[in-house]
Amino acid sequence: MTPTITAFANSPDEGQGQARDMRVRWALEEVGAAYDVRLVTFAEMKAPEHLALHPFGQIPTYEEDGLALFETGAILLHIAGRHPGLLPADPHAKARAIAWMFAALNTVEPPIVEHEAAGYLEGDKPWHAERMPIVEARIATRLAQLAAHLGEAEWIDGAFSAADILMITVLRRLEGSNLLAAHPNLLAYVARGEARPTYQRAFADQLAVFEGRDQSAEAD
Repeated sequence: MTPTITAFANSPDEGQGQARDMRVRWALEEVGAAYDVRLVTFAEMKAPEHLALHPFGQIPTYEEDGLALFETGAILLHIAGRHPGLLPADPHAKARAIAWMFAALNTVEPPIVEHEAAGYLEGDKPWHAERMPIVEARIATRLAQLAAHLGEAEWIDGAFSAADILMITVLRRLEGSNLLAAHPNLLAYVARGEARPTYQRAFADQLAVFEGRDQSAEAD
């Protein structure tokens, strides 16, 4: 059965690849698996039908053969278990790649998301100006540690894997800021991911949702 994922019908990023369904799209493109996309509105995300798939009312979800999953790390791990190419065959290398999947989501992403939220939820607060340098310092520490690990390597740990999909999409959330500029190797790392044809197909498919919505609005 062809898996179905959910994605924003009206993405806040206007199709620029920041929404988390991009991670799942990219993974499915990497393994050459066909998939369907069901677009959901913000109202539909809070409806009982969607909450049965994702208890926190977010996207993406993944449905296949009676299985429903949420959380991108879990979804990518499932896809990697069903298809070769996203995790190494060597047991130790596989374990390291999975560790880096967790690191992307649990160590690197939280301060980046906090930085985003501080910008659009707390920008009018009197303490915002004092708080932002603290948040940015946390991100800077993580980026320096990640850059030191990556060095001149092409990918995060050996061959390209699901860990790189997660890490690169996490780092892309910093676009529009100058926080990555201090680490040319991380900028190059992100660029290598974006240059992959599989990434470009996934990005184009996500962007097409926004462009289709935009054209529909113009027709109305």
